Amino acid sequence: MQSCDQRYTIVFNGEIYNYLELRSELQSLGHQFQSSGDSEVLLAAYRQWGEGCLQRLNGMWAFVIHDAVTQTLFGSRDRFGIKPLYRYQDSSCVLFASEIKALRASGLYKDRLNPRVCATYLHEGRLDESEETFFEGITQLPAGFAFRLTDRGVYEQWSFWSMEGIAAQHMADPAQAFAQSFEDAMRLHMRSDVPIAVNLSGGLDSTAIICAAARQNAAAGSAAPLMAFSYMDARFDERRYIQDTLALTGAQVVPLKLSPRQLWDSLPSMLAFQDEPVHTMTALIGFHLMGLAQQHGVKVVLNGQGADETIAGYGSYFHDYWYELARAGRFGRVWQQIGAFAQGHGVAASGLLLRTFKHVVQTSLRAWPAYRAAALRRRRASQAKTDWLAPELAAYLPDTDEPYGMALQDTLNRSVKRSPLPLYLRIEDRNSMAHSVEARVPFLDYRLVSLLCSMPSQYKLDGPWNKHVMRQGLEGKIPESVRTRVDKMGFPTSASDWFKAELREPLQDLVASQALREHEWLRAPALQRRLQAHLQGQGNHAGPLFAAAQFLIWQQGLASGKQSVQ
Repeated sequence: MQSCDQRYTIVFNGEIYNYLELRSELQSLGHQFQSSGDSEVLLAAYRQWGEGCLQRLNGMWAFVIHDAVTQTLFGSRDRFGIKPLYRYQDSSCVLFASEIKALRASGLYKDRLNPRVCATYLHEGRLDESEETFFEGITQLPAGFAFRLTDRGVYEQWSFWSMEGIAAQHMADPAQAFAQSFEDAMRLHMRSDVPIAVNLSGGLDSTAIICAAARQNAAAGSAAPLMAFSYMDARFDERRYIQDTLALTGAQVVPLKLSPRQLWDSLPSMLAFQDEPVHTMTALIGFHLMGLAQQHGVKVVLNGQGADETIAGYGSYFHDYWYELARAGRFGRVWQQIGAFAQGHGVAASGLLLRTFKHVVQTSLRAWPAYRAAALRRRRASQAKTDWLAPELAAYLPDTDEPYGMALQDTLNRSVKRSPLPLYLRIEDRNSMAHSVEARVPFLDYRLVSLLCSMPSQYKLDGPWNKHVMRQGLEGKIPESVRTRVDKMGFPTSASDWFKAELREPLQDLVASQALREHEWLRAPALQRRLQAHLQGQGNHAGPLFAAAQFLIWQQGLASGKQSVQ
């Protein structure tokens, strides 16, 4: 879209949820609009406020604006990297795109694998933790960053927003503050001229979203029932919680019914849309849930991504909280919290206490460069002995191991910025876009995240409860069975069992294939041994088997779509 004076041209991917408020403000400043959408509002916001427009935006975006007068490009990616923006630059060109495949198809980029990223994934299972991608020279603009590019090829980028700058503060009623902020986030995220649905598990996050959506619809006088898409694995039965939610909201559930073999057979297609490997077969569930939404004419789906990383939803966060208390010398509080957790989860408190103090010692030692260097050498030596990978691959692993804060908020900040949220957002965006469905994540409304960052740790974790402030704020607004459950599932799969049964044959074919025998980094004999051990119940080898299988399938997909990367 071009501005009315044709000076500025924007290319934009995403949604600005507060565009109506911005439009009204800009009109009061003299701007006139020819359209009713958010693209023209974003362009006008840049004309009015320049780079300062970013602080006013609430949404998900990746955009580039060309200034015909100064011959410069200005661009940005939203605060959490919900929308992608890739870049490649050499001495003759600079390329930007929302997908890696677009850069590869330009004819200006020569394919070559990035061995550092490949090694990090195959050895350590880590994905999307840096600007680098699986393709050498192609990088991502980091979340919460902006950039400027001159006509002489001078490129600079900078951060315009960060969780680290948000200070903790006391609140009179944190539960009420959370409830109000979450409700307003839902209000903005439900702005749409097409029907909105929800991907529903039996967990706290998706339940909170669908219940809030039902309240919003009721307040607006909408009689149309909400639609929910759900996947239920027989081993992880959450039907009780889902039924309680449906009874409260009147939503209509559409179950995803696919066999393990159907899921596996769709892996090449999903990887083609993803452009890069994924973490587990759970990514396939998300892929097909978005396909199910498309089949039912749904264009916008609300999901719960971001809640775990901002309200402390993972079990590992309890250890960070107890560590934080122990470092502050609050040992009575540590014992009280561990005791309540142990009672709520049916585990021994003594073991948790021992692990907490071990955590304190190890973290203190990590402050010493000599200790980190020795630990890194031990880890590298162990990784070089991984039987199913070529020993030389370990040489490409990053050799940095910097100290970092281990208080709960430090860990949450890393979870949002580095792992696991960037991976989950990448997978969800590509899965949804593959089916022309827009995935929205109201828990990543920056106002809600800022509020949560400012809350002291005890509001997030308390005794056996994760997401404590959320549970308090939603009392009476979601089913009590969901609000008070202490276990966590999400959309799990039974990949380990499937590899022994329904997926046994395709795995056996793959580990016996010529492509695997000739692979530069994967070792077929070791993978054959691991598969045999897995089939005989001698350990769970599903992780390396899936990693090797999908890495090979991904590379084969690259070769079939274009000449193989070097």
